[in-house]
Amino acid sequence: MPKLNDVNTTDIRDAIRLGCRTMGNVFNADDNDMPFFGAHVRPHPPALAWSEFHAESHIPGRHLNALLAAESVAGVEIDEQAVEKHTRAAFLTYSGPAPLPLNRQTMDGAPIRLISHNVREGFHALHALVRYRDCNRAKELAEGSIDTILQRWDPDDGWDGDHLDKTCGLKIWGAIDNTYRDGNILIGLGRSVGPLVKYYRTTGYGPSLELALRLKDKMLQDCFWEDGGYDGDRFGHHAHSITSSMSSLAQLVDLLKDSALLERVKTFYDNGLWHFRDEVGWASEHAEGGDRPEMGEMNTTGDIVETALILGSWGYTQYYEDAERILRCHILPSQLRDISFSEAGENPGDEDRLRDVPNRLRGAFGFPAPYGHTPLGVDGICFNLDVVGGTVGSLCAAYQSITWFDEVGHRINLLFDHETDAIKVDSPYTHENLCIRLKRSGPFMVRMPSWVNSEALEVTGTDQSPVFNNGYAFFSKPPVNRPIEIRFPLSEREITLKHSTRDIRVRLRGDAVAAMEDFEVELTFFDSL
Repeated sequence: MPKLNDVNTTDIRDAIRLGCRTMGNVFNADDNDMPFFGAHVRPHPPALAWSEFHAESHIPGRHLNALLAAESVAGVEIDEQAVEKHTRAAFLTYSGPAPLPLNRQTMDGAPIRLISHNVREGFHALHALVRYRDCNRAKELAEGSIDTILQRWDPDDGWDGDHLDKTCGLKIWGAIDNTYRDGNILIGLGRSVGPLVKYYRTTGYGPSLELALRLKDKMLQDCFWEDGGYDGDRFGHHAHSITSSMSSLAQLVDLLKDSALLERVKTFYDNGLWHFRDEVGWASEHAEGGDRPEMGEMNTTGDIVETALILGSWGYTQYYEDAERILRCHILPSQLRDISFSEAGENPGDEDRLRDVPNRLRGAFGFPAPYGHTPLGVDGICFNLDVVGGTVGSLCAAYQSITWFDEVGHRINLLFDHETDAIKVDSPYTHENLCIRLKRSGPFMVRMPSWVNSEALEVTGTDQSPVFNNGYAFFSKPPVNRPIEIRFPLSEREITLKHSTRDIRVRLRGDAVAAMEDFEVELTFFDSL
């Protein structure tokens, strides 16, 4: 059985770079370079696909949000033509009779189909263009869209369907497709709070925060109750809608410094979220498991990481450990890097949807099991293109959180290799020891994982002994431009992932997988346990 554990990376920036490459290869030359939505490498032949529900109204937002963040926060060189094509697609989706993200019903048709599920992605596209490209057209569309939603949507009654249909000629469909109705706030507009918060941070446009607050109140009333529990009747079964709403609320917490809302988010993270996630961060595509219970969805996992990073920044250090374990054990290993198992099929009609698909998808993220690309009970292998953008966006958030410098000094939250103009960190996972070299004078604190025996740390490069506080080792007067080594073993331990259909044994080395039970399936990420 072919294994892919030899191509895994622990380099977040490299994973971002490769994901950006994928996002530059998603345009359909047979559709005026509009983006594809679906993607699979099995069954044969590998193919890309347009979606009448989520192509131009969905993909540009995910990809512009990720591409432009990658350029800004990680210094990754991106394809400017890809930015231009996604921008053109985003403006197409807003070219209908109202400033809302609409999808075409046919490739040769006009944008006319309104699906509330896509409003989040629409705002992601417009915010990214405003923040990173200072685009006035995007600003006008974003603020017109916010104003329209405030006028034509009510928390209790939903959309003013008569006006949108009779006056604007829009067709309002279910939140995801014609089987999901807009009655569920999370599947519909609720998940758009995140980009609304980003837009408010960037522009200070008051109605964007007003809409975010109205949506927050509706989500707390209907779904995120004080007990933190999950109920499928309240939340629906689309796991990514649940986690993107959770991470949206966490972003609102961070903006408003709202401790009551923080407690509501934290309580759900600690309780209801475990209904469809496990210890390595795998999260089910379907919150109830459905007929493919071991099929995950990587941008759902990315939302969990983004929420954990915010909780960690509020002083709950254990969530940084959760984020690092998820990144090392699931997100980074699952990226499609080795494409040798898949070959492009015959293409007698020279269709772009069949052209060089495995190579175009190298760098993608999709719907894996904890152990590999091929979940038991699933015939195909999908790497839908919205998932690529969502996951890369989450990796950008993780990259920003590895280290920072503030009034406290240097802070190291995640133990990845990292270098800035202020600090260089050599990870204990890729080097003999954790090694820190300061380029800028100041105290530093470094997070020590819970499995490290702080009393047994060996420190060289400074005569100081650290002071321990809230999971961090603090050094008050470290030297500049001299390496400080902190030695501790990456302890091995075994855990069991409790899934609905089976237990999965895992051996961890530190917060990374050393081996995992894989049930003799192919295309696995790790050595077999």
